[in-house]
Amino acid sequence: MSEHLPGTAPIEVDFVADLACPWCFLGLVRLDRARAMRPDWPVRVRWRPFFLNPHLPPEGMDRATYVRRKFGGSAKEVYQRIEESGRPDGVTFAFDRMPRTPNTALAQRLILFAEEQGEADAVIRALFRALFQEGRDVTRPEVLAAVAEEAGLDREEVSEFLSGDRLAREVIAAHQQAERLGIHGVPVFIVDGKHAITGAQPPEILADLLDVAVAARPVPATP
Repeated sequence: MSEHLPGTAPIEVDFVADLACPWCFLGLVRLDRARAMRPDWPVRVRWRPFFLNPHLPPEGMDRATYVRRKFGGSAKEVYQRIEESGRPDGVTFAFDRMPRTPNTALAQRLILFAEEQGEADAVIRALFRALFQEGRDVTRPEVLAAVAEEAGLDREEVSEFLSGDRLAREVIAAHQQAERLGIHGVPVFIVDGKHAITGAQPPEILADLLDVAVAARPVPATP
């Protein structure tokens, strides 16, 4: 399908996600592929914070300890499945390089800060790569500032922002709103505020969801 989107407003995709979720990384990559399948349709992705592990300490948790507590003896199979799922999409996970499972509160704030400046897309992707492919500790403000700088933000401005607490309430509110909507796992894609799907769906399925959203829009009147 290659017809133009009715009206001029872009398709709004609320991406409910946690940076610490590898399926969210994969889901975003697949959404990018879905968007490429619909090149004539503008899409605006908005990050909606969610915490898979809301009770982790601020510094996160040693990864081996976290994996053992969460998955027990099945951890190897779980992560092997994620790695195998990422290969067809060109995503190479390097879980063995991750020393800690992060508390993502600071990173979530950084994403909302980047969103204010129109740079969220670059920052989100840089953070996912930093965590899952480079093994960097995204609980540390200096690491977040470095990643943000690599994505095009001003490092000093980011460091000053992270030293305060602005947007912290917004992050918590977004998580609570997701819970009120019945969301307990991520990723979730909500398109135009009406059509939702859960999980790192194949690009074809996500493209179909964009189709559904477009079909539901009123066709502009012909002058």
